[in-house]
Amino acid sequence: MTNKHYHFSGICGTAMASLAVLLKNRGHQITGSDENVYPPMSDFLQENGIEIQTPYSPENLKPHPNYVILGNALSRGNPEVEYALEKHLHYLSMAELLKSDFIRNNRSVVITGTHGKTTTTSLAAHVLHQCQKPTGFMVGGIAENFNTSSQDVKNGYFVIEGDEYDTSFFDKRSKFFHYLPDLLIINNIEFDHADIFNNLDEIKRSFSLMLRQIPQNGLIIVNGDDPVATEVANSGFSPVITFGKKADNDAVISAFAVDVNNGYTNFSLLFQNTSYQLQIPLMGEFNVYNTTAVVLMALHEGIAIEDIQKSLLSFKNVRRRLQLVSTSEKNMVFDDFAHHPTAIQATIGALRKKWPNQRIHAVFEARSNTSVRKFHQDRMTRAFSEADHIIFYKLHRETQIAPEDRLDLEAVVLQLRNMEKKAHLIKDLDDIVDHVVQCVAPGDIVIILSNGAFGGIQHQIAQRLDN
Repeated sequence: MTNKHYHFSGICGTAMASLAVLLKNRGHQITGSDENVYPPMSDFLQENGIEIQTPYSPENLKPHPNYVILGNALSRGNPEVEYALEKHLHYLSMAELLKSDFIRNNRSVVITGTHGKTTTTSLAAHVLHQCQKPTGFMVGGIAENFNTSSQDVKNGYFVIEGDEYDTSFFDKRSKFFHYLPDLLIINNIEFDHADIFNNLDEIKRSFSLMLRQIPQNGLIIVNGDDPVATEVANSGFSPVITFGKKADNDAVISAFAVDVNNGYTNFSLLFQNTSYQLQIPLMGEFNVYNTTAVVLMALHEGIAIEDIQKSLLSFKNVRRRLQLVSTSEKNMVFDDFAHHPTAIQATIGALRKKWPNQRIHAVFEARSNTSVRKFHQDRMTRAFSEADHIIFYKLHRETQIAPEDRLDLEAVVLQLRNMEKKAHLIKDLDDIVDHVVQCVAPGDIVIILSNGAFGGIQHQIAQRLDN
């Protein structure tokens, strides 16, 4: 294999960084640039010996690399985009390269859905790997069992998080269109990514386009309790297995219970006239759904249930998915990526179910293209209904959104107060840290919710509470 030079413009994106490391491990020269640099991916790149050039500049593309990988956050006007176009450099998207060099010659397992993709992808990769299946993967975070976000494989399974977000400025199809699914999991489908989709119907059409690529000997595993996901799945040409709590599903979840003493969740699964008793080291009903999809995938691939269960028990999840960041004996501080109302409600609900009598303080930053807009105005209030004390930070890039289109955080605060919740809008990070530390009593739980770095306040709060 001839070593080549790949330059990643927008390298700090989770998938971009993961792909860069995969290629570096194959012996290729990797360079990269970005302007939005923050952990964990910046640390991940540094640990793998990849330097981040900043800011974007044509000088970063000199001498000319063999390939320029343009991240989907880049648009026309970016100096590296313009230079690549002007000089006719060989540019392509992350998804294209991933398909051609890592997916095509493997059995592709694609995890899709509005919520739960990252955890489910990491879990699926872990189960296959633990059950002695050659496994590569790419996941939207650092998978704790592997201590990395990606892994190469030859002639095995490649498990990938199938994001419905667009591929690039020159390819507006969803990224998962490129992933050649043999086995597809659909966890759920809701409206999201308001910057590229106008409504839910557009998202459904994108899923339907991807479904047309699944071979007839492939398999679709879908959350049958989600009517939108089920509708989309049935539009394909491949066999479908449904799962959920409803009795008409092919696989029925029951006896859901949390063992408060050890943090494990126990549940039963009835599938093909066989009842399975399962246990997972994860909180939340949503994780029962995530796990069920992986179990059904593994059973379909001929893995024994005993081996599946053993692998489930050793799963460590992904960083920033209900990650406990505090070492204090007085308080627990969790860090989580949730930003959509459904995910927020499920995450806080999982904490409430495990600790029904303890106060929960939720600190939220709205920064995704959907969460900063008014699409989920009323749902955003309900999302925090299980918390006792809620603090909102100012909207990310607020001035770039027309006032009439913005999420009205002051209205959310008022609605929560009408529900007899303590709620505040605080626009300074230091003030948020001070406020939380002053309000938290021994035994209280703090959950930080953001799909960005959030100024590292999760660690600042944990450190202050430790003292």
